[in-house]
Amino acid sequence: MRSPNKSRSRNKNNNRRQNNAGNVINRVFDSNGPQGRVRGTPNQIIEKYQSLAHDAMLSGDRVEAENFSQHAEHYIRMMAEAQAELAKEQAARQAEQEARQAEQAARQAEQEARNRARQAEQGDQNASDQSETPSQDEPEKQDKLSDPREEQPKKPRRKPSQRKPKADVAEGFDDQNAPDFLKVISD
Repeated sequence: MRSPNKSRSRNKNNNRRQNNAGNVINRVFDSNGPQGRVRGTPNQIIEKYQSLAHDAMLSGDRVEAENFSQHAEHYIRMMAEAQAELAKEQAARQAEQEARQAEQAARQAEQEARNRARQAEQGDQNASDQSETPSQDEPEKQDKLSDPREEQPKKPRRKPSQRKPKADVAEGFDDQNAPDFLKVISD
């Protein structure tokens, strides 16, 4: 049985419900300030409260101006925290990407080293094969080693098939067998 402190959510998007800093920056808030509701993104709310504080200061109400300034400061702190969190996430992503690139460069260098070793090994093998002198009994074997294309037996070329001569159009044309519109009227 489940412990009572673990709540079971019926929401399928449980894994997606994280506190994202990017969401705070673009999210629309409803702020209940002293003069009613202020709705908008944090930047819009900050601007609105700062303009209300400026208006209150011009009208001579210092208490009201301080109240609006404190509301604006609240949203300024929220934005600063969200931006700091975004910067931290971006730095972590960049470090992760650099680590992936370094790992990929190491794999590529290792592959190149293997390829060079394989080529050197093949070069040594070819040099040792060429340095061996062929015996008098096996001259054909030396020829086969030098040219790998000759290992396959050559197929004889096919003779071109003889084509039937084309019948002359004038010879095969007969006025009696031709349709009416092709018949030449001779009067």
